[in-house]
Amino acid sequence: MSSKKTNELNVPEARAAMDRFKMEAAQEVGVDLKDGYNGDMTARQAGSIGGQMVKKMVEAYEKNIK
Repeated sequence: MSSKKTNELNVPEARAAMDRFKMEAAQEVGVDLKDGYNGDMTARQAGSIGGQMVKKMVEAYEKNIK
């Protein structure tokens, strides 16, 4: 079994862009996301942010393949 972290970004400079993307998605679904620790967030809120991010990524992909 590998001990390599799987949640590392391939391009370290992308961290800031992913954080901005996450904040934008949170704002779109009405979740108050703050910088730093967000452990007081419910699973529903976290899921809605992740779902919005996936939705936007799929839309961007579909737009690029047309």
